[in-house]
Amino acid sequence: MIRGVLWDFGGVITTSPFEAFNRFEQERGLPQDFIRSVNATNPRDNAWAQLESDAIDIASFDALFAEETARAGHRIAGVEVLALLSGDVRPEMVASLRAIKERYAVACITNNVKNAGKGPGMAADSGKAKQVAEVLSLFDFVIESSVVGLRKPDPRIYELACEKMAIQPEEAVFLDDLGINLKPARAMGMQTIKVVTAAQALEELSALLGMSLPPVGNS
Repeated sequence: MIRGVLWDFGGVITTSPFEAFNRFEQERGLPQDFIRSVNATNPRDNAWAQLESDAIDIASFDALFAEETARAGHRIAGVEVLALLSGDVRPEMVASLRAIKERYAVACITNNVKNAGKGPGMAADSGKAKQVAEVLSLFDFVIESSVVGLRKPDPRIYELACEKMAIQPEEAVFLDDLGINLKPARAMGMQTIKVVTAAQALEELSALLGMSLPPVGNS
């Protein structure tokens, strides 16, 4: 029986930062998905992993990421990538979150960066930060990698979420836009949904929960 729903934030509640990465790459004449490929290299210990687990500060990340991208063939300052992280809130996801919250425990697990924006959603401006804060207030718990010192896909961050929600992993559904983050959750016994579009994800979630959700578009 499902008792709780766990949500990623960027790429699930908001549009994916990968879209911003691709626009940046196109503008700079870089290979598509270059930034993602750098972040996927040595993913447990690279600059990105260290920053999201609060092992290094932004200044150190800026230099380390520049070194990593230079080795990969195209030098990019880390602070340039941090500026791309804030996506737009998907209203259909928020509407469904509100409906689900009435029946299930809800929590957010987000890999994020301290001081990379205004609040956990890493919003770039105060207006968006206010919108993000309103969404985050809907969750029973928000677990931030930069606060707890753990980041997805470390199984311990999922264990922490279940502990806070007072549920077992097999009683949870977890939504994320990255397969690498879903794999350990699934191995623990969670139901998982890879978010490709809001419509696809919410259709799958509706079926798992056995409840109707607000109508959505293909975003």
